[in-house]
Amino acid sequence: MAIGTEPEIIGKELRTPRAAAVAGVAFSLLLGASLVLIRISVPADPSDARQWLTDSGRRHAVLVAVNLVPFAGIAFLWFIGAVRDRLGDREDRFFATVFLGSGLVFVAMMYAAAAVAGSLVIGFRGGVDPSAGAAQDWRFGGAVAHALLTTYGMRMAAVFMITTATITLRYEVIPRWLGLAGYASALALLLGVNVICWLELLFPSFVLVVSVYLLCEGFRRDRVR
Repeated sequence: MAIGTEPEIIGKELRTPRAAAVAGVAFSLLLGASLVLIRISVPADPSDARQWLTDSGRRHAVLVAVNLVPFAGIAFLWFIGAVRDRLGDREDRFFATVFLGSGLVFVAMMYAAAAVAGSLVIGFRGGVDPSAGAAQDWRFGGAVAHALLTTYGMRMAAVFMITTATITLRYEVIPRWLGLAGYASALALLLGVNVICWLELLFPSFVLVVSVYLLCEGFRRDRVR
């Protein structure tokens, strides 16, 4: 098999972090926008949905949010693949397994939560019927969507942040301060996401900062060459 020339290998090494950075920025912006739309549209107690579901503006905002999720998931998978390709043969099997597994579980939880939430909004777009059965259906569906996103999804995101910080710090892909910020953000998600809902934004924020750093490093290397 033919082996690439040195310029080709160097070019690939430079393009891979840039691909990860672009995918990470796209994921961060899409997921961040989705989370913000949901938080400003859905009241703190979504079980009483009669008022906000009949508000077309809020209802459409939630539908936009859940329709952004599939594209965020695609960008996130691209980000995972690009980061793993960047590490190459240096990748630690243990951390690589947790890194990939937590990322895939997070995407699955995010997709499931978006599907449940979108179905609820469409199904109850005229408001929740006061009958006991309809109200119970809404409370159950809302609890499932909340649990998928917050209790399970965001905790998988925290595990992903821990492994990302560990792997990238070990091979000096990111600076120490950024890795420590990742650990702190992951701890906050693990312990406080059910208490302060806005902590969910820590995950896309961390990916955004890492991606911007990788992008800046790519441009800096280009100038050096």
